[in-house]
Amino acid sequence: MRRITIFDTTLRDGEQAPGNAMSPKQKLNIALHVEKLGVDRIEMGFPASSPSDFKAAQLISQHLTTAQFATLSRAVREDVETAVRAGGTERHEIQVLVSGSDLHLEHKRGISRREGIREVVDAVAYARSLRVESIALAIEDASRGEHDLLRAYTEGAVEAGATRLVPADTCGYSTPDQYADVIAAFREWAPPSVGVSTHCHNDFGLSLANAVSGLQAGADEAQVTLGGIGERAGNTPLEELAALLLYKKDHYGFYTTITTEDMYAAYSALRDVIRLPEPRTKAVFGTYAFGTAAGIHQQGVLRNPATYEYVEPARFGRERSLLIGRHSGRAVLRHLLGELGVEVDDAELAELYRVHIAERVNADCEDLDVLKERLGVAFAERDGATARA
Repeated sequence: MRRITIFDTTLRDGEQAPGNAMSPKQKLNIALHVEKLGVDRIEMGFPASSPSDFKAAQLISQHLTTAQFATLSRAVREDVETAVRAGGTERHEIQVLVSGSDLHLEHKRGISRREGIREVVDAVAYARSLRVESIALAIEDASRGEHDLLRAYTEGAVEAGATRLVPADTCGYSTPDQYADVIAAFREWAPPSVGVSTHCHNDFGLSLANAVSGLQAGADEAQVTLGGIGERAGNTPLEELAALLLYKKDHYGFYTTITTEDMYAAYSALRDVIRLPEPRTKAVFGTYAFGTAAGIHQQGVLRNPATYEYVEPARFGRERSLLIGRHSGRAVLRHLLGELGVEVDDAELAELYRVHIAERVNADCEDLDVLKERLGVAFAERDGATARA
């Protein structure tokens, strides 16, 4: 059983997506929430890109106590030097970003392969000369890169002092088997002492599947974001990977040491900062991820929650919710009456169902406690009328 380390890029890749901007103090707040979950590395931003990111790097590097912090730099000495000025060299991983495909080299960078390799080697060697101990090569669009180019990057960077390789599926291009092949190739090219991380985007909805396939193929770290926020359709969600490996570690043979109970609190803090609406059905964090209005499901949950809850809400700081809607059945009604100490026959139950559920609830669901209160009032009034009679 091997442990997978977790690299959180909520504050860098997550923040750079539209609508997700955060101030340095807001980033610090989220960083401390994420650190509490037990992640291994927290990427705080791109110090050379703006004074705000520079300040965030300074601030967060001073306050993290258990997690290593990371920053992003282009493969130029100025960016690396700026990152070191912002965060120092202790417990600081600098990610050097390079273009991993000919498409990006030609149409985005306008440089040759030789120039790309040369700048990678120079930037990594320069970071090493500044006594940066952890240097990752973040290879953008690696999933569409030719193997001879990717191998040249790997060998040049490792020789110059890189300690980690991050072949990114930047455009969400890969299927799980394709991304596994990419990771396996890097694992073959790099010595065992050099780590390999996954970085997957969700354009096909495959970021989690691709990340897991990469881990199966030999990666020892996953780059993730809280709630899966990030460019376009987002990144591998921290909570989904943590949940999967919590429940399926024996199946996969690897695990994380993430603490899941405070995850929803961290996500709620993030949503407050970036004004992100809560999705209804998202895994783990959706409004109704642990809620149901279906009568058949409610009957099962009331008898034994395991019937429909394989993933347990309490493990993620969530609570179960049974909601009353037009698909709810009589089982939940009988359950509430039992809690109120009221006994009814089948005919009375059918009438209560008609009055309080079938003819009352339309498109919107109603909280279980609201129905319980209404039933309590109705029976109190009935008992009062009977007593007066």
